[in-house]
Amino acid sequence: MFESLSKRLEGVFTNLSGKGKLTEADVNEAMREVRLALLEADVSLKVVRQFVERVREKAIGADVLGSFSPAQQVLAIVNEELIEMLGGTEGKNKLDLGGTPPTVIMLVGLQGSGKTTTAAKLANYLRKQGQRPLMVAADMYRPAAVRQLQTLGKQLSIPVYSEPMGADPVDITVHSLNYAREQAASVVILDTAGRLNIDERMMQEVVSIRARVQPREVILVADAMTGQEAVRVADDFNKAVSLTGMILTKMEGDARGGAALSIRSVTGVPIKFLGVGEKTDALEPFYPDRLASRILGMGDVLSLIERAQETIDQEEAMKAQAKLQQGKFDLEDFLSSMRQLKRMGPLRQVMEMIPGLNKLATTPEMEEALEGDQMKHIEAIVLSMTREERRKPEILNASRRKRIARGSGSTVQEINQLLEQFNEMRMMIRQMSTGKGKWAQLARQYGMGAGGGAGLEAGMPSMPGLSRPGGGSGKKTGKAARKEKRKQKQKARSGRR
Repeated sequence: MFESLSKRLEGVFTNLSGKGKLTEADVNEAMREVRLALLEADVSLKVVRQFVERVREKAIGADVLGSFSPAQQVLAIVNEELIEMLGGTEGKNKLDLGGTPPTVIMLVGLQGSGKTTTAAKLANYLRKQGQRPLMVAADMYRPAAVRQLQTLGKQLSIPVYSEPMGADPVDITVHSLNYAREQAASVVILDTAGRLNIDERMMQEVVSIRARVQPREVILVADAMTGQEAVRVADDFNKAVSLTGMILTKMEGDARGGAALSIRSVTGVPIKFLGVGEKTDALEPFYPDRLASRILGMGDVLSLIERAQETIDQEEAMKAQAKLQQGKFDLEDFLSSMRQLKRMGPLRQVMEMIPGLNKLATTPEMEEALEGDQMKHIEAIVLSMTREERRKPEILNASRRKRIARGSGSTVQEINQLLEQFNEMRMMIRQMSTGKGKWAQLARQYGMGAGGGAGLEAGMPSMPGLSRPGGGSGKKTGKAARKEKRKQKQKARSGRR
């Protein structure tokens, strides 16, 4: 999400920070680079001009140019203006679920935007919030859309209201409200018909549905990969049916993402959710400040914590932390923690939320490792061990390692590297938990803190052959880890004397 834009902006601020005190010419040059970066990300020209001018006016103030950390202050101004561009902090991005139940949420959009899948994602999200959703198949022009919604409803165990093909979509939505009251549903999600492009008949239909059922929310589902076309579609729908919100889909891809940065400014319609994958739980509430933080390479720790709380077994995490602090963390625990991490979603998305690791997530080495599904390979290696071997990695001699390599389709070198990195990781997380040692210092440097979070940290395996924060390959840092151990033993001996 926004990888190229983040890299461009990072380069701008790196150049600024290397200049010490800034001149007005320095700021103007930086603003030219910011302008180009935003235009390349497919942000509307009008929005870019307004954004750059606001930042420039604030940045050339005497307080900024004359300060001891002008680059940091310019970064703070850009962050503040990005948040404003994305919707500010007024909280209008939250769903309005007030009124007498059932609350009606009407989804509109073009065909291919992911509207039907989004209806299921939203229903799944609302159920986790304690709501009782009902999905309504109101697209009578595509039998496949009705079948798709019914299939998704069955997978999620969420009821779907539908009528035979040929029924009037307006009547379907009215009948669905009566059905919802009978079933005590608290929220009704209407999946209306999509078209390949906007036409008069389509608009008249959604206008009629809106007038009859009086939805609390009218939300446009738009494909973020279509760039400024999404902004035009949003503007047309807003004029016709007065949108209350937007859901941008396919935000997990390499799309330039300009739609997310333009829509709020052009239409005034707040973004409420982002679709970040194909699975039914791949829907994130939209927070302007958090997205701005990600764009500027500062991670998104709050979203990471929320995702961890939803997916990680707290009891298992506490057990893992206790075993780490006691030095008893074994490969069984490692496997359990890794599986919990996988439940949090794609590893790339998790890494992008962690300050420091967000930059590592986009390196060529990490790209290659993630594409090669390295975590599955690690899991295959660990599962090829006996239970005793997983609990006592120290008994893994040469013959056992050969057997594991054959069983997991890997090489003995890969087994050796994984075990070496596991031992290093064990020491690293122990130091982070106690707040002592070089890894604890590194955690503080990246703003990750120390202590707690063992379930998350323990499940973050080192990828064989990849560099880690602090530099070096797994082999090199393994030597550094042994050196650190020797130093600690020497200190302990001198203390006893």
